[in-house]
Parts: sequence; structure tokens; C-alpha cells
Amino acid sequence: MKFFDIIGQWANRYFSQPDAIYLMVVLVVATVLLMTLGGALAPVLTGLVIAFLLQGVVGRLQQWRVPRLVAVYSAFLLFVGGVLMLFLLVVPLLWQQLQSLLQVLPSLAQRLQEGVNDLAQRFPEYVTQEQISKLLEQISSELANAGGVVLETAFSQVFSLVGLLLYLVLVPISVFFLLKDKDQLLDSLRTVLPAERPMISAVAAEMNTQLGNYVRGKALEILIVGCVTFAAFLILGLNYAALLSVIVGFSVLIPFVGAAVVTLPVFAVAVLQFGWSGDLALIMAVYGILQFLDGNVLVPLLFSEANDLHPVAIIVAILAFGSLWGIWGVFFAIPLATLIKAIFNAWPRSLVSAPTQLSEKESGE
Repeated sequence: MKFFDIIGQWANRYFSQPDAIYLMVVLVVATVLLMTLGGALAPVLTGLVIAFLLQGVVGRLQQWRVPRLVAVYSAFLLFVGGVLMLFLLVVPLLWQQLQSLLQVLPSLAQRLQEGVNDLAQRFPEYVTQEQISKLLEQISSELANAGGVVLETAFSQVFSLVGLLLYLVLVPISVFFLLKDKDQLLDSLRTVLPAERPMISAVAAEMNTQLGNYVRGKALEILIVGCVTFAAFLILGLNYAALLSVIVGFSVLIPFVGAAVVTLPVFAVAVLQFGWSGDLALIMAVYGILQFLDGNVLVPLLFSEANDLHPVAIIVAILAFGSLWGIWGVFFAIPLATLIKAIFNAWPRSLVSAPTQLSEKESGE
């Protein structure tokens, strides 16, 4: 009986209010839809994120006394112009640099062999020449096959004609109508919710504030980090500066892990171009300084007190959502973790906890 008493006390504590039950139903339905129709709804969900980002532009224009419809059209034209610039200028350059990099990857093994042979000569008691030969043969074989595998995967998954056309058509349409008819859509959503919904309103208010800060802050962080990194690599004469700066810029979407992972291609390209020299040390030092400034100056400036998640919670969220939805789960791990935190903070709790009630019951018996 004690087990059922504990379950009953827990249910009374956390589901005593109808508002909590309504929110639980909404969460279950949303989770089921994402798990079953997440792939089909991806263009609409992408449009929702972009519309949420552009809503800041619309709001700022309205503060300057621009009519809402004019502000919506201006923000949408800004989005369309950015997409056209991306596909006409940036994507061809990145694709060209990616192909060039993959073609010269096998020569990276030779550079690595020179460095490792030098280590073997200095420390023969730790590394033998036979071990080095076996390792480098394996690396050379993998690098030789990496180009074809990466290009084939990229072409089949990212640049598939049908998927690209769907995104090019559905995402802009979704963005436009989500911006234009925001009030009507929100009113329609409110009609299916209970009239008294303090908990849902509290979660929505916190999510609107925190997600707004996160999405807009991350977009600005990606732009700043990418542009500064591109300028630094260009000044230092590093090859594939545009490709590497884009990778470094988007790495900020994955806290802690992203910066560590992106260090590998930057280091590999620097070794391939400059060898084991002072230029390599200079490039890695500049890259380290940029990462330090991003984590200790730019991030606190952009995000202040928003999304104050513990680092362990962030890592767990990245692993959990990444295992569920792949790369998209990794990108949206922090917003989803923020949603869970907002729900937990707003969830109603009875004044008397379950253990206290059980102890009083046992003492009465």
C-alpha cells in the first residue's frame, strides 16, 4: 500500500490543477507529432524558427512607427535577399573550397608522417617506426576514400533536388504567413486552450523571453564569429578561409563540444599548408584567442542571464536530443532544454510535499 500511497501523493502534488493536465496533454501531443511527423513538418518548423527570428525585426520597425504590414513585408524581403545572396554567392564558394579540400586530403598524411617521424626520432622509447607506418597507412587509406564518401553523402542528402525544391518553396511561404497572420494564428490557438491557464501562460512568457534571446543572440553570434574568423584567416593567408569560418561560426550552436570538434579541421588545414612551423603555431594561437573572446566576452554580452543552464544539463541535452533527432536535435538541444526547465519551474506544486504527508499518516497510524 505504501507504494500506491506514494504514487497517489505524487499525482495529487503535481496534477492537482486542471492547468497542469492541459499542459501535459499539449506536451504529449506535440511530442508524438514531432516523433512521427517531424521529417514531413521540417520545412514548417524551419519557417517557424526563421519567423521567430524575424519577429524581432518586425517589432523594431513597429517601434519606429512603421505600420505592421509594411514591417512584415520589409522583414520578409530582407530574408529573401539574404537567401538569394547565400545561394548565389556563398554556397558556390563553399562548395568549390570543399571539393578542393577533399582532393588534397591524402597529402595531409604526408605532413603528419613528417611530424610523427620527428617525434619518433626524438622519443624512440615511446614510439617505434613500425607503429608509425601502420598508423599512417590506415590514415592514408581513410583520407583517400573520404572525398568520395563526403561528396556522395552531401549530394544525396543535402542537395537532393526534391528536398531542395520543397524547402525553397515551403519555407518562404511558411515564414511569410507566420509573420503576417501571427495574431490570427495565436487567437486560433487560444480557442482550444482553457480560459484560465496561468501555468501555460507562465511557460509561454518565459519561453518567449528566453528563446527570443537565444535565437537572436545565436544568430548574431554566428555572424560575428564567422566574419571575424574569416577576416583573421584571410589576413594570416590560411587556405579555405571561407569554408573554415562558416564551420567555426556554426560550431557555436553546440556549446563546449562544437569548439573542440572544429579545432581539428582548422589544425589539419594549417598543417597541410604550413607544416610544423611557426605559422602553424600563430594560426592556432589566433584561433584560440578568438574562441576565448567568444566564450568570455561575446557570449556574456549577448545572452546575459538568458538560458542559465548548468553545463552538465547542456551536455546531457545535446546527447539526448542528438540521439533522438540527429544533427537537428543537437542544434535545438538548448532551446528544448530551456523549455523543459521553464515547464519544471512553472509546474504547480502543493504546499505540503508527499514525504511529509506520508510521515504524518504513518505517525497517525
